[in-house]
Amino acid sequence: MRPDILNPLFAEISVLKGIGPALARPLERLGLARAVDVAFHLPVSWVDRVLTDELDMADAGRVIGIVLTPVDYRASGSARAPFRVHATDRHGNYVSLTYFGRNSAWPRKLLPLGEPKFVSGKLEAYGDNLQIVHPDHVLLPDEAATIPAREPVYGLSEGLTNNRMRDLVGQALARAPDLPEWIEPSLLARKDWPAWRDALARIHADPSDAMARERLAYDEIFAGQLALMLVRQSSRRRRGVPIAGDGRLRAMLKLPFAPTGAQRRAFGEIEGDMAQATPMLRLLQGDVGSGKTLVALMALLNAVEAGMQGAMLAPTEILARQHYETLRKTASGLPVEIAILTGRDKGKIREATLMGLADGSIDILVGTHAIFQEAVQYKHLGLAVIDEQHRFGVAQRMMLANKAERAPHLLVMTATPIPRTLTLTYYGEMEVSKLDEMPPGRKPIQTVVMAATRLDEVVDALARHVEGGGQAYWVCPLVEESETSDQAAAEARAESLKLRFGDRVGLVHGRMKGPDKDAAMEAFAANRTQILVATTVIEVGVDVPNSSLIIIEGADRFGLAQLHQLRGRVGRGEKPSVCLLLRGNALGETSRARLALMRETNDGFRIAEEDLKLRGAGEVLGTRQSGEQQLKLATPEHLASLLDAARDDAHLLIDRDGGLDSPRGQAARTCLYLFERDAAVGLLRGG
Repeated sequence: MRPDILNPLFAEISVLKGIGPALARPLERLGLARAVDVAFHLPVSWVDRVLTDELDMADAGRVIGIVLTPVDYRASGSARAPFRVHATDRHGNYVSLTYFGRNSAWPRKLLPLGEPKFVSGKLEAYGDNLQIVHPDHVLLPDEAATIPAREPVYGLSEGLTNNRMRDLVGQALARAPDLPEWIEPSLLARKDWPAWRDALARIHADPSDAMARERLAYDEIFAGQLALMLVRQSSRRRRGVPIAGDGRLRAMLKLPFAPTGAQRRAFGEIEGDMAQATPMLRLLQGDVGSGKTLVALMALLNAVEAGMQGAMLAPTEILARQHYETLRKTASGLPVEIAILTGRDKGKIREATLMGLADGSIDILVGTHAIFQEAVQYKHLGLAVIDEQHRFGVAQRMMLANKAERAPHLLVMTATPIPRTLTLTYYGEMEVSKLDEMPPGRKPIQTVVMAATRLDEVVDALARHVEGGGQAYWVCPLVEESETSDQAAAEARAESLKLRFGDRVGLVHGRMKGPDKDAAMEAFAANRTQILVATTVIEVGVDVPNSSLIIIEGADRFGLAQLHQLRGRVGRGEKPSVCLLLRGNALGETSRARLALMRETNDGFRIAEEDLKLRGAGEVLGTRQSGEQQLKLATPEHLASLLDAARDDAHLLIDRDGGLDSPRGQAARTCLYLFERDAAVGLLRGG
């Protein structure tokens, strides 16, 4: 249970004054639902205000604060024209205070003629004159001291002003308590950081305060590292079942090529873990096509050889069915029963699957989140494999683990190459295996970058590709919230291509019903359609070897790691190619520098490191909209510089300082709740 001292900070945002329905919407768009969310909504930059008593053209472009006296109103007959208040400083210099889109009664009331007011705003040159458009502050002169010389600037949403956000932040900070110190004393002294609450207040007062920002970033990283260690400690305390297969089923596999050295190494690490009584917790990383599924099958067969069952979880029905078919095909001829269970399976088929799991006649189950359900019971679950791990949270991983009387071994896989710092941040409770070697026969992918102004050339090249017997994906752009939806963009592109290619064009997007989505993918896989227009749902899509071309529209809106994952959908043709189609004529220096790496390398780990620098952790992992816990205060730079210290500090707390039951541990427990890593406390308590 959350400590009482934090309750005021975790109150719903409605406790803050002045929040009505109109303000609630932009706050919701920013993800600010509680006072703590507002307190952790740190400034993105700041404005230095020049306090002066005389207007000067040399200050144009800067934010100034000055006492002015309104002397005249200038209104136009047009409703769209600005309303201007002419004012003078104490030396008689003129400036125009300009307001757009407002009833003139409001600025007249705010700035009565002849009454001096302290005005703040950005001074601009307007021809030979000076103007301030929509001043940010208009106050009585004796209230000028309430306006800081350095003012924080916040990320905003339409309908929310910076001044309003500053007011809400002030209210949220008033609810933030002084908390006991959780940082190891010698580290705190060496870093000379302020206390937690002081750091929070300081960063909102002065966004350039590097010490305050670093302290807050450290706290968040420390909470994450401590939580992962507690999860690992809890898992290691649970008794599992040592699994050591005799190799008879694996020896019967008829593979088209020998496993790579990376695959053999990874399976050796997994086999060693499974032989222990401590349940395995291992992350398997590898690009699309690097052979993760074969490694997973070897691990599952190892379990079956030892008389246990295995389960493989996929995030989508499409991928679950692909894994099911791949496992059945690869294991054909083996005395192994493989079944599938998804949300679509009903009636007698579902009942037969449930009975087979319960009586042990089903050896391997492949499925979606349906395999979590309470009705699903296994006779001897020994190994759980989770694919595309970042789409499932820690809680879901543990739900699957709880399906067995003795904790099963857990292997999680991802096709997203993850930089070291993020691996330690999000998967620090796990051992890591990497598939950094491609199976033989994979040709290097050629990547070209083109501007959207050359769309006709791209469509002509697509026509030649299709006429030559090839297939192609056309990925539609990510769409901003204020624009049309991704689904609408895909539908519009599909219609435009159908004008030229007719029924050879298919369409798949995330909002389609499961059966419709499956039918579109199946038609493409069976070559009944040659062009598949898609949203990013195909990031985790079926393998279509003949689809040796992928066109990514609006590529400059995607992160490098996501582009790399999409590129991995290219089939195994003679000349696998990717066309990155940029918006408009966006071949500027920034786009060139950013996308040059895509042309230089197919190394997903190198690309992921660069993407982390450019876009941040949530985008690299693909968890921004997935519900997985995000870092709010720490940047990639903070991760690089503070992660090791935070891990060491968490280790000291657990190994030397008495864990969560010690005085520092009690403070650290509060830190876990503050950063919402409290699930780890529950796991520890539950053993």
